[in-house]
Parts: sequence; C-alpha cells; structure tokens
Amino acid sequence: MQETRLDTARIRAARRVIDPIFLDTPLYRCEALEPHLGCAVSVKLETANPVRSFKARGTEVIASRLADHGPRAVVCASAGNLGQALAWSGRGRDLDVTVVASRSATVAKLDRIRALDARLELVDGDHELARERAAAIARHDGIRLVEDSLDIETCEGAATIGLELVGPVPEFDTVLIALGGGALATGVGHVVKALAPEVEVICVQPLGAPALTLSWRGRRVVTTDSTDTIADGVAGRRPIPAVLDDLLLVADDAVLVQESSITAGMRMLLHHAGLVVEPSAALGIAAVLEDRDRFAGRHVVTIVCGSNVDVDAYHRWVGAAPVHRPWP
Repeated sequence: MQETRLDTARIRAARRVIDPIFLDTPLYRCEALEPHLGCAVSVKLETANPVRSFKARGTEVIASRLADHGPRAVVCASAGNLGQALAWSGRGRDLDVTVVASRSATVAKLDRIRALDARLELVDGDHELARERAAAIARHDGIRLVEDSLDIETCEGAATIGLELVGPVPEFDTVLIALGGGALATGVGHVVKALAPEVEVICVQPLGAPALTLSWRGRRVVTTDSTDTIADGVAGRRPIPAVLDDLLLVADDAVLVQESSITAGMRMLLHHAGLVVEPSAALGIAAVLEDRDRFAGRHVVTIVCGSNVDVDAYHRWVGAAPVHRPWP
C-alpha cells in the first residue's frame, strides 16, 4: 500500500494512552438484521462509552500529549461529538477546553459539552463557520487548535478501531464506514488495507452532504455551498486536501445514500438490534438497503459510530413509519 499520513506503529502505541474505557468495544454478529438485509452483518459498537461515540479515541491521544508537554488550553470546532470527547479527555487531564459549535447543533450534544466543564461558544452559521472561529480563537489566544481529521491524532485514534476489527483472519469481507471529515474512514481504512488488504473498504455519506465523496470520485477537492441532511455529524462542505489524499489510498469505494434510507437504517437498528443511534451511525445499514444485490451473500461490518441524538428528533425520524420490509 502507498503511504498515507498514518503510521501503524503509532496506531498501536495510541492504544497505550487511550483510556481502556474507550477500547475493545463490542463487535458481534447481529443475526436479527440479516433476513432484512440479505447478507451477514456484524456491528462494531462505538457508542458503548461515556461520550457515546468513537471520537474520544482521538482526543485521548491529543490530551495525553498536551498534558505531558503541550499548552494547557485547547480549542476545537465540533458538530457535537468531538467537542464532548475533547471535553471529557481534557477534564481528566486538567486542560482548559473551548468548543465552538453552530447554534443549530443538536441540543443534547451542546448540553453534554457544558456538563463536561468545557467553555462553549456558539456561532450563527454551520460547522464550517465554527471551524473558522475556532482557528481565530487559537491564533488570538495562542492555544492548541484541534482540527478533526487534519490532526493526525484524530485519525490514528480512530484507527485503533481497525486494530480491533482485523484479527489473524478477518471473518468479514467488507467494512462500511461513515464518511464526514474523514478521520474514521482514513484511520480504519489505513489499518484494514495494511493488515487485511482483501477486505473492501466502503465509505458512506449522505446525498445531502456529498463533498468528500465527490472529491474522492473526482480525485480533487470538491466543495459545496450548503448541506441538507439529518446526519449532522458528517455534514461538512469543505474537505481537507491531506485527508482526501489519504482517502484515495485506502477507500475502495465511496457511496451516497438518501435520507429515507438513513432513517430506515435507524429504525432497523432499533427494532432488530435494540440500538438507539444518531443518523451518521446508520449510514452503513443505509448503504446495504440501497444496493442489496451488491452485498448479497457477503459479510459486512458496520461501525455504529455515535448515539448522541435529540430525543424529540429521534422519535420523529424513527416513529415516522414502520421498518420497510419489501423483501421476504
């Protein structure tokens, strides 16, 4: 494999600084889903931890390094999950954490950031405006700026998931990864391609937030003017060039899915797996629903990456219709 920015030895070392509470998350075959999807399905449950998402794997690496020999103050932009994770990791190491988020971000995520003792600044705009404001704060205050997916620690922290997926002989042939900024996809993709290159790495993004998928397909950065998706955790408009370079090396495919498939995936995970997930975490199931023939007879792993969801919105999405079962 051509070289990405990631390093497998550093990824293995990252496991030693990440709080074990975020490691070795459940991985299990979910047979109840299989009659409805037409393929074998395993679930990697990254929501079974105190911040309910995979993001703390990366923030643990960052916070441990800052606590050892870095500035004691740090700022990030977040749609919610990174902010929670950085607040949790920073609080445990006595760091001063500031999170910049859109005022329209999920209220439950914002409340949790405050509860974790981070300073929260809200902007009247989307996540890209929050990124600009976080960078301005870092410059003005001379503190560490954490840029999700650009900072290699966020990618290599997420990549530890890949180490847990890939055993001596992987039992699956496909891994479905939510695609937003790219840390999860490039991290897990790097490990899978390094250690189990026969496994197909498929990234999944909403049709209403397609920038990184369009960039991967065109092999150049493509930006969009806006996003329109309930999957707020992956709703970026401006891909990072270095992340795209990595993604081009590790992803076998990048697909776009409709909003109706995302909500159907959320309902299926609730009804057949007992899992409450945010929209981004249902992207893998949505990809199978939209192309059952492609995955028929295969064994896929889907990474359930987050479960921080507004309760009222969740009920609207999941309760809107019964699980669609057009198949026997």
